[in-house]
Amino acid sequence: MQKIAFWKMSGAGNDFVLLSGRKHSSAALKKLALRLCAPKTAVGADGLLYVNKAGAGRVSVRYLNRDGSEVFCGNGSRCAAWWAYRTGLAGKKEFSLVTRKGVLPVKITAVESVRMRMPDVCAVALRFKGKYPAGVKLVHFLDTGVPHAVVPVGDIEKTDVRGLGRALRRNRAFGPGGTNVNFVKVRAGRVLVRTYERGVEDETLACGTGITASAVALVLAGAVKPPVRLLARSGEKFRVWLTPSGAGACGIFLQGPAKIVFKGDIPA
Repeated sequence: MQKIAFWKMSGAGNDFVLLSGRKHSSAALKKLALRLCAPKTAVGADGLLYVNKAGAGRVSVRYLNRDGSEVFCGNGSRCAAWWAYRTGLAGKKEFSLVTRKGVLPVKITAVESVRMRMPDVCAVALRFKGKYPAGVKLVHFLDTGVPHAVVPVGDIEKTDVRGLGRALRRNRAFGPGGTNVNFVKVRAGRVLVRTYERGVEDETLACGTGITASAVALVLAGAVKPPVRLLARSGEKFRVWLTPSGAGACGIFLQGPAKIVFKGDIPA
């Protein structure tokens, strides 16, 4: 029986199944994402990573949510970078990732710690207008590789992330594709973030593009200053560097944890 080797990865609790080497078509990758990432009945993960060498100093990474949709993923990309370095696919601590959002430089800053350049944000829509559920008073909207709504809240522990997140995720204000939703609270200079991810359709323990979106939105809103310290739902810490530029931001870097949980194989 043919088998496929996989690695289980975790980026601050945002978990992934990583595949490499064997050629897979886009249709095959979608089927694998649906099959392998299903919670409780398979390996279980937020999404699937497909990682391969892409020339000197470059590693390619494709990411699919567990519903099979292919998008850019910040934490997934950082996990791919750590795996590539740890397994020797990338020979140095500094190299580039080839992603859906372009070629992004990465640096291994310590054991299980990766800093990655994020896509520039062209514009942040502060106080984004829309008809929102009761209790949602303020929404910022931006794209950090995928769309994100950033919602400041008074009590992040008591916020109904699943209920409000589901309601906002498909709100017509964000267009037909919907949005990811981040609930944020600034406490003692650190931003606490809880994220409802589209494609996963649930709260995840961390979201790299969501962490980045929260930092960018709150800097432009004047709530914090860079570099921004953030705390994911998992309790893991992140830092985001950025330079405000007009209505958006550039020079954005995301740093946080990434680790290999275990290696296994499955029937092909």
